[in-house]
Amino acid sequence: MGEKSDNSQAAQPKPRGGSARDDRLKAALKANMARRKAQARARNGQAAATDSDESAPDNNKNE
Repeated sequence: MGEKSDNSQAAQPKPRGGSARDDRLKAALKANMARRKAQARARNGQAAATDSDESAPDNNKNE
């Protein structure tokens, strides 16, 4: 029962040896979010353009 010192080390966080990996993941996440936001803006821009085209009065309907 006195051998809990081995288990206590497993519960403690590991040293920051993987900070390079964390930095890569953070950069990839940031780039991914920027790309997704740009895609969403492009989709919203296209939707707004087609909505304005469809809502424009059609002068040929009465002829």
